[in-house]
Amino acid sequence: MTARRVLVLNGPNLGRLGSREPDVYGATSYAGLVDTCQALGKELGFDVEVRETNDEGELIRWLHEAADGSIPVVLNPGAFTHYSYGMRDAAAQRTAPLIEVHISNPYAREEFRHTSVVAPVATGTVAGFGIGSYRLALRALADELTD
Repeated sequence: MTARRVLVLNGPNLGRLGSREPDVYGATSYAGLVDTCQALGKELGFDVEVRETNDEGELIRWLHEAADGSIPVVLNPGAFTHYSYGMRDAAAQRTAPLIEVHISNPYAREEFRHTSVVAPVATGTVAGFGIGSYRLALRALADELTD
């Protein structure tokens, strides 16, 4: 059986995991995040590709690629979560499940982080479990794809 392709897309500053505010985002490096997602994805029968960008347009192009290919997505939009209507509109075009994920709990942080323009168009949102949020999101995708 062929593994189903899944994109794990990360927005700004997530490439700095492990060195950026470890009290908020943990000590796992971006490479560790990639390894975690790919290892669990393999267990779940996914071929996981993890990408990171600081560029809003690139993230939008990746969401278009996912929509055109019916590719499930785990999306951590980073700060784009709160104001990028272009990214929100690209996510709304999804043709497969899309799980919004956050390492920290945005609702327990600064008020500007309490609004997500992505959540209304996502299949679901997982937040506040550190890197475990990605593991939960991948498991949620597996459940969504078997229902």
